[in-house]
Amino acid sequence: MKKLVVKDDVCIGCGACVAIDALHFDLNENGLSSVISNENVETGEVITAINTCPVNAIKLVDENNEDSQKDGCACDNCEHCAHHENHEA
Repeated sequence: MKKLVVKDDVCIGCGACVAIDALHFDLNENGLSSVISNENVETGEVITAINTCPVNAIKLVDENNEDSQKDGCACDNCEHCAHHENHEA
């Protein structure tokens, strides 16, 4: 199962993800993006929000693969990673 992750230490709070997909994202009390729903996360809006993030703070990860959230690329297979062409397998 996939889930959305926003890296708080990377997010700049631009709000692009919220403007694109308010069903999955909102700004928290610190003005940073946060995930408000992990239902139906493989929609076009979610993918657009991920790819639009100017600092690549949003990732779609395998819920059971904690290691994927710890390395430099937080996706489980890079199919949605904005750095796909730069990712070293």
